[in-house]
Amino acid sequence: MALGRAMFGFLGLFFIAGAILLIILTLLGGVTNTNPENIIFFLEANTGNIPGAPAVSRWTFWNVCAMDANQKSLCGPSHPDYPFDPPSHRTFNTTVNVPPEFVGSNHYFLTSRFMFPFIIIGLFFAVLALFMGLLALCTRIGGVISAIFAWISFVFQTITTCLMTAVYVQGRNNFNRNGQRAHLGAKAFAFMWTALTCLFLGSIFYLVAGLVGRKREGYIGREQRRRGFFKNERSASTHEHSES
Repeated sequence: MALGRAMFGFLGLFFIAGAILLIILTLLGGVTNTNPENIIFFLEANTGNIPGAPAVSRWTFWNVCAMDANQKSLCGPSHPDYPFDPPSHRTFNTTVNVPPEFVGSNHYFLTSRFMFPFIIIGLFFAVLALFMGLLALCTRIGGVISAIFAWISFVFQTITTCLMTAVYVQGRNNFNRNGQRAHLGAKAFAFMWTALTCLFLGSIFYLVAGLVGRKREGYIGREQRRRGFFKNERSASTHEHSES
């Protein structure tokens, strides 16, 4: 039973650690102009016909970046929870040649802004699940608590990934309809959806680690109580016979 618990607990640790790594890579995309941060982005669009915009723009959690000749991002100052809102003063500060779906709408601004706090909360609980997972290797309660933390992280990661997919797929379609070629960042989307899968698998393995041996241990406990009861009965009977 201990071997099975350790095996499932290790699998939970493995998948949770993988999810944390992928989330951090996505979260740090655009923070610096070094590899791999400068190749991770949500959306790339040709924005050369927008006044003051670079020829190609890439959106991340932290900023909107230009693209250099080596197909890597050139990002300026970082701003946490950077919104996806092309016509606003935070981005291009103009409506000229900006897809009309973005003009006068708060949908893209609000949806993209909610992504950041949800991914931070999900990452926090994933880290808790990772450290509590060390107890899942040897105790049932450690497995159950780790599964709860991993499941909470999975819920927040699901919200983040769905918001990201919705807002940037719509944004890509808006740019393409406006004659400005756009496509999604494959790495960011692959990392986020893979992290979501890893969190789900990690929570399942943690839960199994917490449930391994439960019936067997419960059966042994009942047997010990039953034997103790009959042992006490025999002892009492023997004592009565000796007194008579």
